[in-house]
Amino acid sequence: MVILELNFEKGWRGGERQTLYNMIGLREAGYEVHLLCREGNPLYKKSVEAGFITYGFNSVWKIIWFLIGKGNSFSLLHAQTSQILTYAVFTKLFHQRPVVYSRRVDFVPKGFFTRLKYRATDKILAISKAIQRIVTDFSGRNDIEVVSSIVVPQPLNRERAIQVLSEKKILPGTFIIGTMAAFVQHKDPITMVNAIAALKQIRADFVFLHFGKGELQPAVQQRIEELGLQENYLLMGFYEKVEDFFSIIDVFVMSSEQEGLGSSVLDAFLNQVPVVTTNAGGLAELGADGRAIVCEIQNASAIAAGIHEILENNQLKEKMTTLAAAYVKQFHSMEYIINRYRTIMTTITKHLKSR
Repeated sequence: MVILELNFEKGWRGGERQTLYNMIGLREAGYEVHLLCREGNPLYKKSVEAGFITYGFNSVWKIIWFLIGKGNSFSLLHAQTSQILTYAVFTKLFHQRPVVYSRRVDFVPKGFFTRLKYRATDKILAISKAIQRIVTDFSGRNDIEVVSSIVVPQPLNRERAIQVLSEKKILPGTFIIGTMAAFVQHKDPITMVNAIAALKQIRADFVFLHFGKGELQPAVQQRIEELGLQENYLLMGFYEKVEDFFSIIDVFVMSSEQEGLGSSVLDAFLNQVPVVTTNAGGLAELGADGRAIVCEIQNASAIAAGIHEILENNQLKEKMTTLAAAYVKQFHSMEYIINRYRTIMTTITKHLKSR
């Protein structure tokens, strides 16, 4: 089986990392895997470095012509984003190959053509039960399956993280609280700032590190200054290998108001960092059964209380991190997720051949 993975995003975020993990896992399982993506973007470069045949385009029309002319040379097309799904589905008349779509976002889709596109997709996969419910309700399909995200253990460079703390003049013994989230509305960074302000009313022995960038950063900076949090809330910007900072974070926090799953929470679980999160989308599933402290969205005081509780209760911290690490290793390993993909993809191709 020759699989064409498709992802036309510009940057490098969770979906692009999952695309690469899918490719690596499927190749290790014996499949031939190619990638269609944006030419020169981070995914393109990482794919080439990993030895995959990679088709890079910056024009939608070039993608369409490629799928019309070359799509039938693949056994199956796996779209990783909604935009690229459109091109894969509406060229099916020419390539006549099954199209699988992995949906990673939890906003409600709209429109007749989107519903038509979903109906024409041979198999839709959701990375969480929350997304599964949304797509089922929208499309009317009852065959949506959950295939979640892969988490791969990475060696952490603790010395690098400690060096950054030193550069920021953060004193030893200070509790390090952190998040890794873009400054965009669905991550709700203003609630995060408000939560840290509420925490400062309880204690002052901490610093909060916010890794990421985005359009709302000026508004966040303004709110930090309004609340007098300049010494407690540090905007860290973008870091390569940001996972290194899990080695020094005492509590990881997510304030999202929408979230398909929450791959950074899975990374925190894997590295045994306790988590306080909202119940947005797939985050509620990840934090269930005592794996994290789960709060209502936009509830800054509850987030602050959750952080304080973890810092004060080592027994709770140990119980949470033990449960979370066991969960992520069992249900989010590459072997487990790739076996799910293999079963689904084999079933689809066999079914279509038997027609």
